[in-house]
Amino acid sequence: MFNFSGTRPNNLGVKNGKLAPSPGTPNCVNSQSSDAQSKIAPLPMISIADLKKVVQSMERTTIIEETNDYLYAEFKTPLMGYVDDVEFYLDNSENVVHVRSASRLGKSDLGLNRKRVEEIRSKIESKN
Repeated sequence: MFNFSGTRPNNLGVKNGKLAPSPGTPNCVNSQSSDAQSKIAPLPMISIADLKKVVQSMERTTIIEETNDYLYAEFKTPLMGYVDDVEFYLDNSENVVHVRSASRLGKSDLGLNRKRVEEIRSKIESKN
């Protein structure tokens, strides 16, 4: 109905083993953040191929980029068309998948990014 997609960020990806930092607003979660507001636990280790299947099983999702240790997807909200950028980094040194999920627009997401990451975590854990 509406389309509040915003512009795709140009600071995404993995740089020196790190995902982009959180912008300091409550509409972002990041497993590599030290900020209590945005901190979330990393996901259990899973292959990028299996993670991609989990992500693609969710509604209104588009895979943007995939490498052997990185996955970037866009999630769109149903009514207003807001886009959230969600990144996953398979960190072999820590044996986890780091995750960053951030809304492109606004300051509050009513906890949607955190809920989404926890839903993904639940789907991964149910596979194990």
